[in-house]
Amino acid sequence: MSCSVHDVSDMERRGVPAVFVSTVHFAAAATAQSESLGFDAASVLTGHPIQDRTDEEMTAIADDAFNKLVRALTGP
Repeated sequence: MSCSVHDVSDMERRGVPAVFVSTVHFAAAATAQSESLGFDAASVLTGHPIQDRTDEEMTAIADDAFNKLVRALTGP
């Protein structure tokens, strides 16, 4: 499922903790969408690209993102 900053904003308004996850390639678009919505979305960005990565590389990316996701969802 693809989730936009708009979706994250909607989920947060409904009381569902949410984090925008994307590659760094889409960071500027996420920032622009956050600004247009007036919503500072929690986000976790990974390296780009992710297609064509090996299973081991994807596991490393996921492992690295996991703790960032937990922090983004639970606070500092």
